[in-house]
Amino acid sequence: MNDLRETTWTGHLRGDGRKGIRNLVLVIYTVECAAHVAQAIAAGEPDTQVIGFPGCYDNPYAIRLILSLARHPNVGAVLAVGLGCEYTQPARIADVVERSGRPAASFFIQDVGGTRSSIDKGKAIVADLRAQIAREVPRVPMGFADLTIGCECGGSDGTSGLVGNPTVGAFFDRLVDAGGTAIVEEIVEMIGLSDIIFDRAVDVRARGELETAYAKAVRYCQEVRQYSVSPGNFAGGLTTIEEKSMGAFAKSGSRPIQGVIKVGETPPWPGLWVMDSVPDPHFMGFGYTNPNDTEGIMDLISGGSQVVLFVTGRGSVIGSPVAPLVKVTGNSRTYRRMIEDMDFDAGRVLTGAVSLDAAALELADMIGAVAAGAQSRPEALGHREYFVMYKHQDEPQTRRECEK
Repeated sequence: MNDLRETTWTGHLRGDGRKGIRNLVLVIYTVECAAHVAQAIAAGEPDTQVIGFPGCYDNPYAIRLILSLARHPNVGAVLAVGLGCEYTQPARIADVVERSGRPAASFFIQDVGGTRSSIDKGKAIVADLRAQIAREVPRVPMGFADLTIGCECGGSDGTSGLVGNPTVGAFFDRLVDAGGTAIVEEIVEMIGLSDIIFDRAVDVRARGELETAYAKAVRYCQEVRQYSVSPGNFAGGLTTIEEKSMGAFAKSGSRPIQGVIKVGETPPWPGLWVMDSVPDPHFMGFGYTNPNDTEGIMDLISGGSQVVLFVTGRGSVIGSPVAPLVKVTGNSRTYRRMIEDMDFDAGRVLTGAVSLDAAALELADMIGAVAAGAQSRPEALGHREYFVMYKHQDEPQTRRECEK
């Protein structure tokens, strides 16, 4: 497949015009006290997944993220379940979802009578929602131009920057050329590359957004006295944050950067975008920037990514809800050692078995198959890890709102 525009499959059309590659019922719990019931409701139910917010008190960042996931193009319907004491109200989530054109329901466990009765009620609701979206959601042609794909890296080693991330970058170039959208984040793993990053901006506006996000990330790392480099990275052959940053930024490919979006904000037009997940500076003590890979993946999904790529050198056993996770490794030994969890071996580029361009096209074929319904390995294994945290970020001012 040399031209991604030639590949098509059938997707699910949402009321906002976006297209999903899955037609899921999402069960959302609004406080940790309701987590067991929500998990039990989703257990054993086909095309049903669960996410939740552990806190009893509201946090605008977390609520924005949850509402973005609830209206994700892969989600067809939502059930919101609460205990009854928390600030976050399930009915308000359901109302926002219904206004997006999706069916939704909600209830408090305290109103239903307890654990067993709530699980029974929830399973009955999920069955009705699943049947409704199977009947009513239109099936439409879909291609790479309809896709938003995010990329995260974690458990990095020397091969991540040499071939793992560059393979994704070469694929992202083709995705953008085909009219699709790519999102990268991890701004704290771009430190040391300011000139290189700023020169990739599509225009003066985008350069200003990148400069602001970069300066905030540097300030943040200085204040918490920690950069995004770990003992595992050192063991894998990386030596400095600048070296890690060079490898991490390679996932962005070579196309112009359209601008910066925040968590829960979808790119307003196609192309390559950078997501800012770093807490805003006036409340820096509240929340951390991506304390684990799972949160970074959730951030990318909140931006509308129907598929997320995860590049790892040393290996990983996580997955994600809502959007399939496709694991790419630049280390062929890791691929062989963890074959049950790894999807794609980019390490073959190092040995000369395939070229970088050929690997990018193979990866595109695999993503096209996943978009058409094939399960990635984390998806088939049942990995649905998620992490929603308290953090402070100002509400994003989208470009559409600014133009009104």
